[in-house]
This record gives sequence, structure tokens and C-alpha cells, in this order.
Amino acid sequence: MQFKHCTLEIDGPVAVLRMDHQEVMNAVSLDMLGGLIEALDEIEARKAEVRCLVLTGAGRAFCTGANLQGRNQQQKPGRSNAGAALETGFHPLLRRIRNLHCPLVTAVNGPAAGAGMSFALMGDMILAARSAYFLQAFRRIGLVPDCGSTWLMPRLVGKARAIELSLMGERLPAEKALEWGLINRVYDDAVLMEEAMKLARELANGPTVALSLIRKLYWDSPENSFEDQLNLEFQSQRIAGATEDFREGVTAFLEKRPAKFIGK
Repeated sequence: MQFKHCTLEIDGPVAVLRMDHQEVMNAVSLDMLGGLIEALDEIEARKAEVRCLVLTGAGRAFCTGANLQGRNQQQKPGRSNAGAALETGFHPLLRRIRNLHCPLVTAVNGPAAGAGMSFALMGDMILAARSAYFLQAFRRIGLVPDCGSTWLMPRLVGKARAIELSLMGERLPAEKALEWGLINRVYDDAVLMEEAMKLARELANGPTVALSLIRKLYWDSPENSFEDQLNLEFQSQRIAGATEDFREGVTAFLEKRPAKFIGK
């Protein structure tokens, strides 16, 4: 399926969403944001069918941040609202991704800069090609990090490294990102999507109600007290324990066979 500057493929229980504006290395425009939202609408409409989402980029880049081409460079400081597109475009998309009904695998096939780095870090499992790199590019144009990066990065790599990435604006190679704990796995470029699809199918064939609850638990935990998190675990466990997949999982364990989960 084709949307504005992105494509969506449904491969069994796995959806693959590709940002696709290769002329600008998949930089994000308002048109692309609209296309991504429409693609997520399609995924949500098929939530019984789609049990894992892979987000990646077409061509040689994952996403190089906001598309600055076509902006009026003659605007005087103080007369433009550089944050307007955040509230109208980027933030709604980021909230939709956070509240996704299924696990998200991000396959970072090339540069992930600015907002593109934030998109990459939204993944529940973050995979990168060996040639990929991550870049907090905002300081290069006199802006501050946005799209949730100042929330995501310190929770992944700590305050010191997060601030260094933002203040210095230096490239972080995939191998170093793995060493820092920013991402989960690194693969040779040629096999990245093969490995991403293999992982996505494994997740899609799992107990996806429980997996959805797991991702919510970890999204919510940084904002919760210990008592709040205990209560959330209790509520989530009640939901998971009422599923057919829980009964199948216990039965399969007792019968010493692989479980056949159905996502219900």
C-alpha cells in the first residue's frame, strides 16, 4: 500500500512500514507525517491480523530528521514558530507509536538523525545495520533536541552520554550505540531486513496480548512510583491471565511441547 512518502506491506502477521522519500534521505515532511498516520490507521484497522510492526527506511537511509527543504530561510528570528510542526505533526505520530497495540521493531538501515533518531529509539527492539549511525543533529542548526529524544536517551544511555550526544552533535556509529546500550542488535547491512523479519515473526507468533502489556509496563515505569508500578503489574497480570494464550502456554508447558499462541 502506498501512502504519502511511505509504503506499507502486510506479510502475514507482520506489517512493514517504510519511510520512502529517498531524494532527501527520508527526511520527514508534513506530507510524510500524514502518510505515516494513515498507515498506522490501516494497521490499527487490522489489529486482529497485524501482530508486529517493523519500521524502516527505503534506500540508503532510515530517516535524516525534519525536511528543511522549501522552508523560508528569510524569516527573521522570533517571527517563526519552529515548534509548531511538533504539536501538529510529530507529537500525534509519536503518541500513536507509543500506544501501538503490538510490538514495534525498528530496523535502522542507514543514518538516523534528529527526529529520525527518535523514531528509531521508539522501537521495542532496535536493530541496526553495521553502516548505520545515530545523530542528534539539532545543535547544527541552532535548535534543541525534540521528538522525545531528551526523554528517551537518558533512560537508555544515562544523562552524561545523552547530553554529550546533544551538545556535540557527533555521529554515533551502530557498533558504539550497541556498546552503550542504546540499541539491541547490529547486523551486516545485507542481512538486516532478513533478521528484522525473523525477529518480527517470532514476536508476532507469541502471546501478543501479553507482549502489548509488557511494552506498556516499560513505557509507564519511568513515570511511576514503585507502588504505582506494582499496581500496574497486578492489573496487567489479571488481563494476561484471562487470555486463551495463557491457558495454552500453561498447557503446552505441562505437555512439554511448543505453545501455539493465537493472540487472544
